Amino acid sequence: MELLIKGSTELNKMFAALQNTATGLRRDFGEVESLQRSLRSAHDFVAKASARIEESILDDLQLVRPNAGLLTPNVSKIGDGKDEFVLALSGAGNFVRGNPHFAISLALRSMGETKIALVYSPIEERLYYAEEGNGAFVFTAHHSEKIHVSNLAESEDLTIAYNTKGIRPVIKGEARETGCPAMDIVWVAAGKFDAFVSDSLDFAEIAAAELIIREAGGKIESDGIDLVATNGKVEL
Repeated sequence: MELLIKGSTELNKMFAALQNTATGLRRDFGEVESLQRSLRSAHDFVAKASARIEESILDDLQLVRPNAGLLTPNVSKIGDGKDEFVLALSGAGNFVRGNPHFAISLALRSMGETKIALVYSPIEERLYYAEEGNGAFVFTAHHSEKIHVSNLAESEDLTIAYNTKGIRPVIKGEARETGCPAMDIVWVAAGKFDAFVSDSLDFAEIAAAELIIREAGGKIESDGIDLVATNGKVEL
């Protein structure tokens, strides 16, 4: 197959699966915008759209690793016990409100380790991706470039994203709350944010972003209660 992005054939097949799924998701997004007078209707519609994501992408992913399992926030399918695809829609709350800041997170794990990771914004058509040991990249409009975390460390210079209901660390810099954790983490990887602080998240939502930030030179840690991703220089 013709490679669209720098990386393995499997990475490119996973990206093609994301693009196929994104076509329907963009159509769903157009429809949900017309449901804003009834949030209940919008929530129901987005729940069904999330289920369709899982159904539509599964056939394509079976062409990549036919015997792999599947893990999503709602579904756990046992495969061969060796390989597993981890899939989630991050920023579903934004989707419900007709806010385009959401992403599909997709990771391929083998023997408990994430090997390939993709976080894709269907509306912006921007992909963040990584393969273990090969660095992290961003792709848009047929252009790919390597990404790195920022070098900032002084609190007054920092921009920190949050996804918390509790107490936030006190900083002198700027705070952001976007509602899309997977994208927040890859934005730390790309140097757009310097850190991300969150309550505990479903693993399916962060599996891909976790590899991407590590490959970009950053750090991510979770104690089961809090999750913190940084450029490796920020102390929180």
